[in-house]
Amino acid sequence: MPLEARDVIAGADVVVAGLFSAKRKDCLDVMADVSAGVARLGGRVVDCFVQRRGVSGGKKGDTPGGTATMAAPYSARTLMSTGKVGEIAGACARVHAGAVVFANELTDRQRTVLARICGCPVFSYSDLTRAMEPGR
Repeated sequence: MPLEARDVIAGADVVVAGLFSAKRKDCLDVMADVSAGVARLGGRVVDCFVQRRGVSGGKKGDTPGGTATMAAPYSARTLMSTGKVGEIAGACARVHAGAVVFANELTDRQRTVLARICGCPVFSYSDLTRAMEPGR
C-alpha cells in the first residue's frame, strides 16, 4: 500500500526540491507554492533545493549547448544531477527529514530510487494537491 502524503508530512520536517528550465522565470513562486502545500498538510519545510537546467554555456565540439536540453531531466533515474541528489540526501540525513517533496512530477522508478537515496518517502507536488482535496 503506497504511503499517503498527508500521513507522512503531518508533523514532519520536509525538504523541498525542484528542477527547472533556465527559461522558466517563476521557479521561486513554484517553490513557494510547494512549501505552502507542505505547511497546509502540517509539515515544516526545513530546506529547499533548486536545480536550473540549461544555465551553463555551450559544450565543446558540435554537441548542443544547454538550451537544447533545458526541458529534459538530468537523469531518468533521479530527475536531478547526481551532485544535487547527494546534497538533498545530505540535508535529509542532517535534519532527519520525514519526507522530500519535489515540485516536479516523478515516475515510480524515480520515487523509489530517490526514497532509497534520501532515506525517507518522496512525493511530488501533485501528491500534495491530491492530499489537500476535500474529502480525502
